[in-house]
Amino acid sequence: MRRDVFQAIADPVRRDIIELLATETLTINAVAEKFDVSRPAISKHLKILKECDIITIEKQGRERFCTIQPKKLIPAFLWIDQYKQLWEDKLDNFENYLQQLQSKNKDNE
Repeated sequence: MRRDVFQAIADPVRRDIIELLATETLTINAVAEKFDVSRPAISKHLKILKECDIITIEKQGRERFCTIQPKKLIPAFLWIDQYKQLWEDKLDNFENYLQQLQSKNKDNE
């Protein structure tokens, strides 16, 4: 099955794993300990992240270490970023609307 970055970030647990690995390289067991999810479920999430090339898993002795590959997240970032201005404009308009309402309420008092 061919997977992509959007499948990787579609699940909230995988997003949490990405966030966790963004700060440090961890063993599979260390990742699993951070979640209130079964070890097999975490292994499945890690497998999907690996298939999407978001992480690498490297064996060192008896341990397997998970390392983030942040460049692989760029397509998702670029896709989301195109909507950034749209949302900023909408939030600015909403803020202006709220300020107008507050101003009207003060005038009516």
